[in-house]
Amino acid sequence: MLELRPNCECCDRDLPPESSEARICSFECTFCASCADSVLKGQCPNCGGNLERRPVRPADKLASYPASTKRVVRAAPCASN
Repeated sequence: MLELRPNCECCDRDLPPESSEARICSFECTFCASCADSVLKGQCPNCGGNLERRPVRPADKLASYPASTKRVVRAAPCASN
């Protein structure tokens, strides 16, 4: 099950579970659409994988399967690989 991380690792923008602006790689690194498209050019700076739209977990499932509350922010500035 996906963690549904709560923020963009580049700019720390909030990305709630229902956000259509969240992008993830296969390791669940999470970025907002703006950073993913403009800064990162669709490539994860952590693993080099592609960034895709994160699925939305239905609201009725969030009670049993909540999103993560742990915020992750990159120590190094975000830049395309």
